[in-house]
Amino acid sequence: MKVFVTGATGFVGSHVAQALAQQGADLRLLVRPTSRTENIDSLDGERVTGDLCDAELLRKAMSGCELVFHVAADYRLWAREPGEIYRSNVEGTRTVLEAAKAAGVRRVVYTIGPYKRSKFLGEQVARDAARELDVTIVNPTTPVGEQDIKPTPTGQVIVSFLRRKFPAYVDTGLNLVDVAEVARGHLAAAEKGRRGERYILGGENLTLKQILDRLSTISGLPSPRIRLPYALALATGAVDTLLRSTLLRREPRVVLDSVRMGRKKMYASSAKAERELGWNIVPVDDALRRAVEWFRTHGYA
Repeated sequence: MKVFVTGATGFVGSHVAQALAQQGADLRLLVRPTSRTENIDSLDGERVTGDLCDAELLRKAMSGCELVFHVAADYRLWAREPGEIYRSNVEGTRTVLEAAKAAGVRRVVYTIGPYKRSKFLGEQVARDAARELDVTIVNPTTPVGEQDIKPTPTGQVIVSFLRRKFPAYVDTGLNLVDVAEVARGHLAAAEKGRRGERYILGGENLTLKQILDRLSTISGLPSPRIRLPYALALATGAVDTLLRSTLLRREPRVVLDSVRMGRKKMYASSAKAERELGWNIVPVDDALRRAVEWFRTHGYA
């Protein structure tokens, strides 16, 4: 079975590509000219160099493919040019889905994480496309594990902790999920998911303090004891954004959007995926341990 994958050089996408390879899929991988490729260097598969918004290239690349996994995303909470994020996450999604339809692809599995308005708009594009194309949407919560090369904002939390740059915490929470399980969930969605439906691929609901305590147990480093009031965190983010983003045109150390997102505990239920995809919730400790080992081995901390 020939399968086209976008975002295969990234964190979640590389795990999806590896899971597909283990099942014997004939891979065709979209790679940007500037992509780091170490996550896929061990995989057999054809590489197509190009851009998410190149409609003609995508249509040709998808020719003969039965499945498309659109995992690529601009997973940033801040960009010097915000339009870049919308171009990738909204227009890129539209172009991928239109190319899949033109190429006669049987099914598309579209990945959307819980971040930024651009991905919400991209999901609306995918749901609209499901009227004419077999699209299934998967919503990983907050994946953790190895191969987080950028790293993602969540991976950066782990790196900051390992570098002892996490002196305090705020009262927030996340649903953490093993990235390897997320990859298996993608394959299950391709096999069992219903057209136009969304499936949350989640794991454990944990407060930030619980996450830091688990990282402490794994790494041997102390967990912060100071709880930062939300109002102070918000003010810090606002000032840092003004100084670094607005005046210096650099990425803020404390991204204001991340502080705003942290006001609510972003917990989730995967009950629908459990019923329809056979999804299983597993403890996230092993994924955190693998992440710590990977970041240390590869010189991030």
